[in-house]
Amino acid sequence: MALDSAKKQEIISKFARKENDTGSSEIQIALLTQRISNLTEHLKVNKKDHSSRLGMLKLVGQRRSLLKYLKRTQYDRYIKLIKELNLKDK
Repeated sequence: MALDSAKKQEIISKFARKENDTGSSEIQIALLTQRISNLTEHLKVNKKDHSSRLGMLKLVGQRRSLLKYLKRTQYDRYIKLIKELNLKDK
């Protein structure tokens, strides 16, 4: 269920802070969001795939931690990111 490299590069270029940025919080959150949405679609079809469901829940927890960090350290970037990704703010 990994992302193909073209889609991954598109996400990285969209959310990068500068030219060679590949690991900033925004990029990690965007990549996790894409993987979570792919797994959600997979689980709608395959309802009994509990191992994928567990993996998705781990990804959701990881994304939540990164969002919490971004909200705490750079609130303006956090607001911009959740608007672009259509995520809810707690």
